[in-house]
Amino acid sequence: MSALLGQRRGLMLVLSSPSGAGKTTITRRILERDAQLTISVSVTTRPQRPGEIDGVHYHFIDKAEFDRRVAANQLLEHATVFGNSYGTPRGPVEATLTAGRDVVADVDWQGTQQLQQNFRDNMVSIFVLPPTLDELERRLRSRAQDSAAVVAERMAKAADEMSHWAEYDYVIVNDRLDQSVAHVATILAAERLKRERQPGLAAFVNRLREGGG
Repeated sequence: MSALLGQRRGLMLVLSSPSGAGKTTITRRILERDAQLTISVSVTTRPQRPGEIDGVHYHFIDKAEFDRRVAANQLLEHATVFGNSYGTPRGPVEATLTAGRDVVADVDWQGTQQLQQNFRDNMVSIFVLPPTLDELERRLRSRAQDSAAVVAERMAKAADEMSHWAEYDYVIVNDRLDQSVAHVATILAAERLKRERQPGLAAFVNRLREGGG
């Protein structure tokens, strides 16, 4: 955004997909290439996986603390998925958006519906589909994070998750990761340039028309 147009409020970019379709990997890649984008680190009650860092991948908390934050309205959205609770902290997201920086959130369809209530006019949502169900299952098995029973449960739920695709602004098929990341970058660039997200545009154009510097 040009400094000539003033500072806008940050944009909430939401990515959702069935487990294993690639939303988390795409989110990490887009963060690496876009300095104006920051991630919303969710809280969760699920166990910490090998290689995960508390405060980086998730904030790992117990159920009692999670329930306390829900009761105190400290979460913008929350949902229970496969027996574990997840939520988006309100304070850090609001502070980042107010400062004019964009936030990306990796949440499921339930969380997206709740976020739309908070950011109806300043949110962009993308649903990520796998190229095939066989490929989705292969990805779930290859990451070796879940038991065969959990993989089967995730596959069984995938059809229901994918049924929500029409609730999103954009849908991409994650066949090739680099291409998917490029698509998300293009969407983000275009959304930032929408008239309503350039707060000083009208005044800037008027100055140009009047011959002002």
